[in-house]
Amino acid sequence: MKYLPIDSTLFIENRKRFTAKLKPNSLAIFNANDMMPRNADAQHVWRQNSDLFYLTGIDQEETVLMLFPDCEIDNRKEILFIKRTSEEIATWEGHKYTMAEAKTVSGIQHIFWLDQMPPILNLLMRHAEHVYVNTNENDRYVHEVAYRDLRFVHRLMKGYPAHSYQRSAPLMASLREIKSATEIELIDKAVQLAKQAFFRMAKKVKPGVWEYELEAEMIHEYISNRATGHAFEPIIASGKNSCVLHYTKNNEQLKDGDVLLLDFGAEYAMYNSDITRVLPVNGKFTPRQLEVYNAVLTIQKEAKKMLIAGNERQPYEIEVGKVATEQLIKLGVLKQEDVLKQSADAPLYKKYFMHGTSHFLGLDVHDIGNYYGNKFAAGMILTCEPGIYIKEEGIGIRLENDILITENGNIDLMEKAGIPIEATDIEALMR
Repeated sequence: MKYLPIDSTLFIENRKRFTAKLKPNSLAIFNANDMMPRNADAQHVWRQNSDLFYLTGIDQEETVLMLFPDCEIDNRKEILFIKRTSEEIATWEGHKYTMAEAKTVSGIQHIFWLDQMPPILNLLMRHAEHVYVNTNENDRYVHEVAYRDLRFVHRLMKGYPAHSYQRSAPLMASLREIKSATEIELIDKAVQLAKQAFFRMAKKVKPGVWEYELEAEMIHEYISNRATGHAFEPIIASGKNSCVLHYTKNNEQLKDGDVLLLDFGAEYAMYNSDITRVLPVNGKFTPRQLEVYNAVLTIQKEAKKMLIAGNERQPYEIEVGKVATEQLIKLGVLKQEDVLKQSADAPLYKKYFMHGTSHFLGLDVHDIGNYYGNKFAAGMILTCEPGIYIKEEGIGIRLENDILITENGNIDLMEKAGIPIEATDIEALMR
């Protein structure tokens, strides 16, 4: 792995918290992600299943974790299955975990080869009453591909139809939305890497530069500093592209007088940062660009005040919408009289600020967690990313920071890292 080793205590504690939530006499099973085919004999870049990593720290394909805390057989309470390597695999693919290495990384004492799993699984299924299976229940995910965990669930239920099957996803969501001290340190590292990439890119921004040239600077900074790479496909959007929310072509040339929207993040040890900044291509915002920029910054500052323990997501988004509406009226793109007539289900500000303000951040950029009926709590990390997009003017402004909620307010991780956001500081950086 490019990143430095992580103390196995993190994963040991994560397993303890997870198994404490299981029903009596339960077996829980987690699979590594698939190696996904691309074309010909090529494969897409592989990334570990976030839940499996959270519980083991194992960053290798063809891995299975079984947890059976009430098992009467002591050496079957925690089992990790890993890929059996060979001289041929080592020649073509390189080193794979030895059993001793897997034990050190995960803190799991009983390691087996994956081809040893069938009889052990059969034994544990005979003794278990409840089986917790892991599926992707991220609010934003609609699957068309039958991924590895899902295929495993179908086979398991077909072979053992009389068991009581339970969902691991709600338990994992409640655990992963609260970050431990070690996880916060890893996310802080990802924020630092994003900061370094931002400063590196800012030095290169000027009329005539291509968006993809800035992407090259970004990935150079990541890989040089042990990051896995991008947290997600970066958005490097100049001019009219700044109004395209998920623009990732990054193939336009920067023009004098335009703004450049940079939405990007680093992944370090599977943990992510997520930041958005806007730069004036020629080094100075026009009066109108500055007006819109400061409107978005005002929205973010007000939103950050509400990202505190005890508040709820839905009321929070409604209040942010009210602030956005006020700013859009000041910008002259909404009229007060029209706002007074608007439907509560279709507020007018959504034409210019059409996405949510915050999402959970962690092992996934859009991390799992309970958004509905759940209060913000200490240990959560959420983004704060309001935006205003005026397509007819070719101005798209989005400003995004990562916010750690504590018992005594919140901590802006970007502010803590010294990443500028005030318009005057952005222009000074450009100079």
